[in-house]
Amino acid sequence: MEGMAKSNVCTSVYHQFPEVKGVSPQVKNLPGEKYQLVFHAKAQTEDGKSIPRTVRVVADAEGRILKISTSR
Repeated sequence: MEGMAKSNVCTSVYHQFPEVKGVSPQVKNLPGEKYQLVFHAKAQTEDGKSIPRTVRVVADAEGRILKISTSR
């Protein structure tokens, strides 16, 4: 994945999920010129507890996001 495309995807993810801001994603090649980016971070709950947060993004080579999923 090119640097500018990855940067565009990261900016969109950081905007939508601020708890992963600044986290460098793991990038995996998928068939058909697609890429999976996985962001791992910890989020704070209202009562102050910390929970793990994983954001998975499937994007194409131009940096267009095709799918986003998240888990807690």
